[in-house]
Amino acid sequence: MSRLAATAQALESRIGARARRLPSLAGELAIEVTPELLVPVCRDLRDMPELAFEQLTDLSGIDYLEFGRSEWVTEAATSSGFSRGVERQDAPPLQGGPRFAVAYHLLSVSRNMRLRVRCNCAPGEPPILDTVTDVWASAAWYEREAFDLFGILFRGHPDLRRILTDYGFIGHPFRKDFPLIGNVEVRYDPAKGRVVYEPVSIEPRVTVPKVIRRERLRVDAPAGQKRDG
Repeated sequence: MSRLAATAQALESRIGARARRLPSLAGELAIEVTPELLVPVCRDLRDMPELAFEQLTDLSGIDYLEFGRSEWVTEAATSSGFSRGVERQDAPPLQGGPRFAVAYHLLSVSRNMRLRVRCNCAPGEPPILDTVTDVWASAAWYEREAFDLFGILFRGHPDLRRILTDYGFIGHPFRKDFPLIGNVEVRYDPAKGRVVYEPVSIEPRVTVPKVIRRERLRVDAPAGQKRDG
């Protein structure tokens, strides 16, 4: 039995109904857990010898606000262009489920296996999940990144504060509805001798994708003859 099959079997027998198997690429494993079972399931994933996922290698926030929405077809550009991040949208996520989720990327060094665990945040603002810092110490910085960039709170985190943006930064830049030009601009004021925050002075710019030419090159043209298009 391969390591992948053995791990999938161990997940089924040891975790069981507490997790749901997710579709994934060949050679990968992914499961989904509910918020109330996140910490106990993660602890079992670490401690059970058949699983032994000793390391949390990464943690990433997910925003499903624009999931499944396409603003243009692949053959030609639309007249409106790409407005995501320019025009703020407060619509619910298209999938109809929770807007925010967190993906935990686990590594079993002893078994040379990887596992991805996804947990949806409960609907509402702000999105909240329990911290897994008591399971993997490396989660402390990763959870701060998810908080800073997505605004996801982690209940029980020992030091949840921004880690990449400035202390006075407004909003969370990885959210799908965060404006592309930001909320404020920063500059150094020589008269005041310090950095000052001011309203954004630049205009939002809508990017229109390139139009795909409908003419096609003829690959069967004789040598020396000009090809169409």
